[in-house]
Amino acid sequence: MKILLVDDSPTVRAAMRGFIARMGHSVVESGDGLDALVKFREERPDLVLIDVVMPVMDGFEAARRMRDVQADEWVPIIFLSARESDQDLDRGIEAGGDDYLVKPVSFAVLNAKIRAMRRIEAMRSRLVELSRELAAANQELERLSKQDGLTGIANRRSFDDYLQTELRRVTRERIPLALILVDVDHFKSYNDCYGHSSGDECLRQIAAALATAGRRPGDLPARYGGEEFAMVLPGTTLEGARDVACSIARLVEQANITHERAPRYGRVTVSQGLTAFVPTLATRPQDLVDLADRALYEAKQQGRNRFVALEPDAAAARD
Repeated sequence: MKILLVDDSPTVRAAMRGFIARMGHSVVESGDGLDALVKFREERPDLVLIDVVMPVMDGFEAARRMRDVQADEWVPIIFLSARESDQDLDRGIEAGGDDYLVKPVSFAVLNAKIRAMRRIEAMRSRLVELSRELAAANQELERLSKQDGLTGIANRRSFDDYLQTELRRVTRERIPLALILVDVDHFKSYNDCYGHSSGDECLRQIAAALATAGRRPGDLPARYGGEEFAMVLPGTTLEGARDVACSIARLVEQANITHERAPRYGRVTVSQGLTAFVPTLATRPQDLVDLADRALYEAKQQGRNRFVALEPDAAAARD
């Protein structure tokens, strides 16, 4: 250990230095509290042995300032003093000290105290390490809880949360919010023909196409359920959503996933329904989903492998 020894008496420092050397530790010396603070910052000791009564700055004030310097870290501080009243002990602990030894201190007592502090520090370090590991594990669990296990993109829970959050935000900012629902055409017949393993790989490739088509950091591709996917596009107009839908269709086409049972095309295609508008305080997430779902239904009715866009006014006019 590197031990900061603070005492205004050269004689005391010499004696303590000898003890510490016998224990196998290194020593950084200081003769007053103010200089000790400087060395504390520069040397970053593992333990501090500090006298109470010193010129310039006493040990209590120096200890308080040391604690302020490393508020998030713990360095053991042991006070050394000729005073042995209960009040002095109380002041030492209140100032941030961890122990209080009355001078003269024997080698055996000092050695035992330092070993005890080392054990405490080792346990504290292990607890800090475990705490960090636990925090990292919790973050990973949180990430996994929002991720679709098959495709790696956001899952339905994450989609629902994100759509709600972004709806509130764009409503405040009075900017548009777009939503695209994507359905894999004739997916049941694809599974029947090629098996579920190939079906899973097909879904992964569709998810990759959505993830690539998202152009902004805020764009969220998600697996909506089964062979259905979704794209939340904050701050995107209907025209911008059409561009993203075109990109999705092009990327799926480029993937060239063979589908012998798909009418007309002989490969996997997708149908898309999209909507985009500036929401009001009365707009609910389900309103966007319903509009996009209605547009998706129309895309399927028109023959699949296409997208249909609907705005609230246009949808109302059709009703």
